[in-house]
Amino acid sequence: MGKYSLKKSEHLRKNSDFRRVYSKGKSCADHFIVLFVLPNDLGRNRIGLSVSKKIGKAVKRNRVKRLFREVYRLNKDKLIQGFDLIFLARKDVVNLDFPKMERSILRLYKRAKILKPQAAGSRLQNKLEA
Repeated sequence: MGKYSLKKSEHLRKNSDFRRVYSKGKSCADHFIVLFVLPNDLGRNRIGLSVSKKIGKAVKRNRVKRLFREVYRLNKDKLIQGFDLIFLARKDVVNLDFPKMERSILRLYKRAKILKPQAAGSRLQNKLEA
């Protein structure tokens, strides 16, 4: 697997893990997404995705989850390691295309202070300012 692949060990799977992040983690939100962040002792990040049926039928929900995973996958090298992250979709997220969702998530990463300091490079900075 390459540097950009997503392994099973990078996913939150247990209900108890989700509840722990929701209750003890801090959250950052914008109009489209809520990001919950909680430090873990694993030395790697794990992600969980929460897309409710209010978002739409299965096709729309799965598309949102695919976009969440892809944005995380392409930008995971820019993140400080050792966090559990949960992406919670809000209703308007179905209207986002990939660049807008990436911009939104990168802003939330920055607000949650989980971006590596050198990750504020020119390409990333341009996305955050746009």
